[in-house]
Amino acid sequence: MFAASSHLIGIMLALAAAAVWGSGDFAGGRAARRSDQFQVMVLVALSGIVLLSLLALVFRESLPSLRSLGWALAAGSSGAIGLAALFRGLSIGRAAVVSPTTAVVGASIPVLYGFLTEGLLKPPQIVGMLLAVAGLWFVSRMTSTGESARESGFSHGLIGGLGIAGFLILITQVEAGSVLIPLAVARVATLIVSMALVLGRGLPLPGLRSNPLALLAGCTDAGGNVLYLLAQQYPRLDIAAVAGSLYPVVTVIFARILLDQRVSATQWAGIALCLTGVALIAT
Repeated sequence: MFAASSHLIGIMLALAAAAVWGSGDFAGGRAARRSDQFQVMVLVALSGIVLLSLLALVFRESLPSLRSLGWALAAGSSGAIGLAALFRGLSIGRAAVVSPTTAVVGASIPVLYGFLTEGLLKPPQIVGMLLAVAGLWFVSRMTSTGESARESGFSHGLIGGLGIAGFLILITQVEAGSVLIPLAVARVATLIVSMALVLGRGLPLPGLRSNPLALLAGCTDAGGNVLYLLAQQYPRLDIAAVAGSLYPVVTVIFARILLDQRVSATQWAGIALCLTGVALIAT
């Protein structure tokens, strides 16, 4: 009974992370239309550090081990590249292609890692995993409008997925019970990498008031990370990663409602497959 309830709690937390991440991705994509994507990442990292540090003080979280801090730094570096590519793709492409492509790659690699390290799941859960990943693939399919991979942002979504997959795997290596401080440290790594990329491109560092949407994206992304790190302490890594990877649903809905971006019938069918997959994973 307790194991089953813990499993469901983990899935619900991962789905909540997906909802928060999806809104943050939408805000980040809009922010990258106003500033260079690496300037956006600087502000994303800064607001995330402030939020996570304040929460750590409020909840009086103790310092984790040096080993956990090392994993957090590695995760933050990987996530920095992933989010920068995702935000850039969303700024030049279509949310219905970029975000789901990132999710497919970002979910598939942790699934393979989970199978290798923790063994196979129950048959219905494996089917659910396959349906969810297939659904994300259908959602990410380009329509026949003659778009090139560059115009749709597909290549950026692919790079974003690799970076985010690295983050999802590396951040779960921190010790159990440590959440806020490791995530804040990961954000420090993101900030360092982003600042180096900004200065390396000869761009000025952004002012705090230059792009409010980037600050909002940083807070929502940090909130999603907290929910995800809490989620993976209940079910397996691969289950939490797949459930958390459904954030494109939220991003696409925002893009459809606020930007009137078209979502094809195939993509809606893909969303239905994702939801069916989650239901099977929860069994």
